Amino acid sequence: MSEANLNPETIVSDRALAGWELISVVSSIVIAEWMFTTVSGLSKLIIAIPILLAFAVMIFSHRARNESLRDIGFRFDNFLQAMRLLVLPMLGSGILCLIVGWRLGGTINLFRWHPNRFILFQLMFGFGWGLVQQYALQGFLNRRATMALGAGWQSVLIIAMIFGGLHLPNPALTVITFAGGIVWAAVYQRAPNLFALAVSHSVMTWLVVSTIPPSLLHHLRVGLNYFS
Repeated sequence: MSEANLNPETIVSDRALAGWELISVVSSIVIAEWMFTTVSGLSKLIIAIPILLAFAVMIFSHRARNESLRDIGFRFDNFLQAMRLLVLPMLGSGILCLIVGWRLGGTINLFRWHPNRFILFQLMFGFGWGLVQQYALQGFLNRRATMALGAGWQSVLIIAMIFGGLHLPNPALTVITFAGGIVWAAVYQRAPNLFALAVSHSVMTWLVVSTIPPSLLHHLRVGLNYFS
């Protein structure tokens, strides 16, 4: 049912619910991220609880709103459209990474990202991890931000701020992921394809790690782990 067929009170209530769903999932992820390094051994399993709760909320919300896998972005019909939208930002970002790495005196090393693994395997692993992140970030949070605020710069900015904020207190990663969050959120709103975003996520992570000095990236540490 479209908003045109709903009364104003129902529309306001639905937008508020979408906002609370967004806050709930982000809060669970933040709790898990910041608590992970404070425990050890079997206690680490406890940290899985907020993550499992976050995914439970997302799955329940999808079912309650009758959102299909295709709606969420697990589809192939618009893969090329999404990739066309991603190509120029990826090329521009790659060139910028090369320039920054060169200016900072870093060594360009395309095998720096887990050097003990074959690069193809690492990119495949990165694709899988990127798909999980992009599902949560775009397939759920972006969709809920759009429901609450509408499509456009406001919801895109919210998603970018969330993605960047999840990489605090690492300043370099926060800036990089904020910029990436803007591109990915904007592309998703135009062509919702999580597979294309996962490809972009994996390739851009590889390029960032290969070009930016590890000292500046602080070995990709975030949360309390940043201070260890």
